[in-house]
Amino acid sequence: MNQNYKLHKEWFKQDDYDLETAQAMFKADRYIYTVFMCHLSIEKALKGLYAKKFKKDPPKIHDLVYLIKKTGLTLPKENEEFLKILNELSVPTRYPDEIEKILKQYKQERTEKILDQAKELLLCLKEKL
Repeated sequence: MNQNYKLHKEWFKQDDYDLETAQAMFKADRYIYTVFMCHLSIEKALKGLYAKKFKKDPPKIHDLVYLIKKTGLTLPKENEEFLKILNELSVPTRYPDEIEKILKQYKQERTEKILDQAKELLLCLKEKL
């Protein structure tokens, strides 16, 4: 066992902080950053579950599907589908080709749905502790 790994509790503190940041970005109408922070929050929760299970730091990767497979967790179908969607949304929000184009894709209603689904997924992941 590696005694120098980041404890799962720290990962979960950070995922809460990132979700709060996503909510702040939503209130500020910064929708692509809302989506980005939702992804980051879920990523850190998965890394926390990985750290708890394996007693070591998770891989330095952003792929949510990979992380869920590595932890061996199963999710309800709707959460699993959303995780895959959020995984695909991450790259364009992280590195947009054209800012105006991506801003048109993320309006309030769509972003609010993503934020709500991220909150639900996060609760589901925390139940796995």
